[in-house]
Amino acid sequence: MWIIELLVVLFFIWLGARLGSIGIGFAGGFGVLVLALVFGIKPGAIPTDVILIIMGVIAAIAAMQEAGGLDYLVQLAEKVLKSNPKYITFLAPMVTYAMTMLAGTGHTAFMTLPVIAEVAKRAGIRPSRPLSIATVASQIAITASPISAAVVFFASELEKKGVDYIQLLLIAIPSSFLAVMLAAVFTNFMGKELKDDPVYQERLAKGLIKQSDETTEKKALPAGAKRSVLIFCIAIVCVVFYATAISPTLGLIKQPVLARDHAIISFMLAAASLITLLCKINAKNILNAGTFKSGMSACICVLGVAWLGTTFVTAHIEEINVFAGSLLAAKPWMLAIILFFAAMLLYSQAATTKALMPVALALGVSAGAAIAAFPAVSALFVLPTYPSLLAAVEFDDTGSTRIGKYVFDHSFLLPGTLTIFFAVVLGYVFAGVVL
Repeated sequence: MWIIELLVVLFFIWLGARLGSIGIGFAGGFGVLVLALVFGIKPGAIPTDVILIIMGVIAAIAAMQEAGGLDYLVQLAEKVLKSNPKYITFLAPMVTYAMTMLAGTGHTAFMTLPVIAEVAKRAGIRPSRPLSIATVASQIAITASPISAAVVFFASELEKKGVDYIQLLLIAIPSSFLAVMLAAVFTNFMGKELKDDPVYQERLAKGLIKQSDETTEKKALPAGAKRSVLIFCIAIVCVVFYATAISPTLGLIKQPVLARDHAIISFMLAAASLITLLCKINAKNILNAGTFKSGMSACICVLGVAWLGTTFVTAHIEEINVFAGSLLAAKPWMLAIILFFAAMLLYSQAATTKALMPVALALGVSAGAAIAAFPAVSALFVLPTYPSLLAAVEFDDTGSTRIGKYVFDHSFLLPGTLTIFFAVVLGYVFAGVVL
């Protein structure tokens, strides 16, 4: 019977992928309804903690966007990218990685993609190279962000194994960043040079390539743009310091009033309040910010998909233990492969972490092996339907960044797979040093 129920779970995940965007959350909730009413399975725990963290972070980011802070960050990114265009394949992933790590969401990368495409085209570099690795970098940086829901939840699970939040970051940040840079080296040689690409030449002949205007004036920033970024950065620093102070390793605060989850949510909402007050923005307008809409969509996706996953896993933990327990105990690196394919379907680092990491740790996977495998929850690039992938294709009018005819033959698969492979290997190396 559990195999039939698993097929039901996979069907609703497939249905969600067909619906796209927020639809995967809708389908996940629909799946819970079917498992409960048709198969008599008690619904699992709703991932309230993950959703609340996403909501808190997105509230602060949306306020910063309304104040012009994101536009200011994009202008800074543009300066970096234009400073040395021939190294765009290495600078672009650095920029998107840093922005995602700072914000705790990959949605900030959307604003830099057109800049990356334009700078590469002007330099005569195949845009698919920087666009593909930059998009992947924006996804894997979630596993290194101090305020991402995936990291915060995973840290809470690791504490049960004696590994704290700071140790997780000390492993996740260097391993994921170095992996991105290593993958960028390979990506820099992918595909034909732009001038030799027949697709580009054909589009150029048809007049489909937009000629860039380097004299375009920069967008004027609101008065509170820089102030909003400063407030947001101070809030992140406060979160990291507080999480460090309450960690068992240091124990500066023995009996904290605020748990880490509550601290992140409250610091982020406080930041949103200060940005709204000190940058003099209308709170009603925050609801229309692009990051607010995409963030709330992410909450629904996590709600439906993670709830569906925990419902199935909780009901069949004994079967899963028999089937996968001995395998993972003997070959813990297999966890990375499991997470890779799960993330491909679940479309969310937080949902994948919430659904599978507690199970893996309960099955006896060591903390070090689990942290090493953690970057694999970022395999959102496998199916070419993720919003940032589609945006990268849309922004590249040279035609070098493309999906292909056979679903998986797209520009992001190899850079993304290489990045995760390197991150997992480096994760084992750094885990051996830190733990």
